Amino acid sequence: MLDPNWLLAAFGPLGVFAVMFAETGLLVGFFLPGDSLLFTAGVLAASSKLHLPLAAVIVAAAAGALLGAQTGYVLGRRGGGALLVRVRSKRLHEGVARGSALLTRYGLGKAVVLARFIPVVRTVLNPLAGVVGMPAAKFALWQVLGGLLWTVGVTLAGYALGASVPSIDTYLLPIIAAVVLLSLSPLLVELVRARRSVAR
Repeated sequence: MLDPNWLLAAFGPLGVFAVMFAETGLLVGFFLPGDSLLFTAGVLAASSKLHLPLAAVIVAAAAGALLGAQTGYVLGRRGGGALLVRVRSKRLHEGVARGSALLTRYGLGKAVVLARFIPVVRTVLNPLAGVVGMPAAKFALWQVLGGLLWTVGVTLAGYALGASVPSIDTYLLPIIAAVVLLSLSPLLVELVRARRSVAR
């Protein structure tokens, strides 16, 4: 389930939709491979290996991410505080802490956009926005902006690389590893900042 190649081969654009929805709308989806799946889908859409239509992948990714975020927000608005307290996952609680820090530092709108690019945080920030009472219209505006930037941007980046490098699919494993490391870099930056602030 965590292998983007397997997900795309087995389910195609429908799998992209399901992963985007679960990762951004349901707290149980925090472990899913969002960034690497989008990038891999873009790469494979540029090759002839799986015959993935780029337009279908982009529509599925955007629809899953946008509907998922709205679902997460509604769940948070209708009792997400109690739900977040009951969750036992350490990673999710760390994500809540990072999401709260984003909200404090950047404000509601920018935090919703930035969270899209940070694993785990993009899972918890949508219900967190509902918990803190972010106005529904404002949340919808910023989550649509962030969702489109994330899904379309990462997918097109993969497509551009796949279209420009012959037989790119033979190098997918190291490329996916690089994408995962890149997506984790904001978490590393936050960790370094937190340690420096504690030291001060």
